[in-house]
Parts: sequence; C-alpha cells; structure tokens
Amino acid sequence: MKQNEHFYDRLVRVLVALAVGALFLTGQISGIAAIILGIIAVAFVVTGFIGFCPVYHFFGLSTKKKQNPSTV
Repeated sequence: MKQNEHFYDRLVRVLVALAVGALFLTGQISGIAAIILGIIAVAFVVTGFIGFCPVYHFFGLSTKKKQNPSTV
C-alpha cells in the first residue's frame, strides 16, 4: 500500500479520534451516535497510523506531497 495521507492529515485524524473518545468517556455522546462515531474514530486511528486511506484511494485522492524525483 502506497501512503496517500500527509503528516498533517494523519495528525488531524488521530486528534479527531481522541476527541470522540473523550466525548464518549465523559458521557457527552451515547447510543447510536457513540457507536457510529466510535467506528469512524477507530478507522481514523488505523488510517492515521498506517498513512493509507482506502476512500482516498478509491477516489484517486492524495494529501501526500509528490516527491521530486531529482531530489531523491
């Protein structure tokens, strides 16, 4: 899998997941909303750590900067 997420994209995903976790632990969200946001948060953590987003891949998107071949 080729990474398609920039560092800041990955950082934001993990921070959003942490925020959802904090909302759940403080009782601000519950029920179906907690389940749906929890699933999204888990997906954000996984994709944030591996740097690959299948949704980005499906749509041909990437937030990762293209590396200049002459500087490699």
